[in-house]
Amino acid sequence: MTQVIRAAQRHFSDFGWLKTFWLFSFSDYYDPENVQFGTLRVFNDDVVAPGTGFPAHPHQEMEIITVVLEGEMTHEDSMGNQAVIRAGDVQRMSAGTGLTHSEFNLADKPVHFYQVWVPL
Repeated sequence: MTQVIRAAQRHFSDFGWLKTFWLFSFSDYYDPENVQFGTLRVFNDDVVAPGTGFPAHPHQEMEIITVVLEGEMTHEDSMGNQAVIRAGDVQRMSAGTGLTHSEFNLADKPVHFYQVWVPL
């Protein structure tokens, strides 16, 4: 099956520090007809303002792929990993039985990235 989802059809949320388009149900947006596509659970298109980000939060049983399109962000996790992910970089994080991580934009310009989640 092939389905084209136009940009205007995605759910948009503006939290001030975060501007995001959600392809599927996510966070406070829930559409029972749009929860996932096959095993693809999340495809978010995010822009995070400078000096802000996602504080430490847990994940488990999820493979999370982050593709930075513009800018950079800093990743830290409970496994002791720390990295700056820059435009053109792709990060793969396997949450497995569980981990906690944070992502912050410590730069002076916005970071734009895609994040994709697939259950393990």
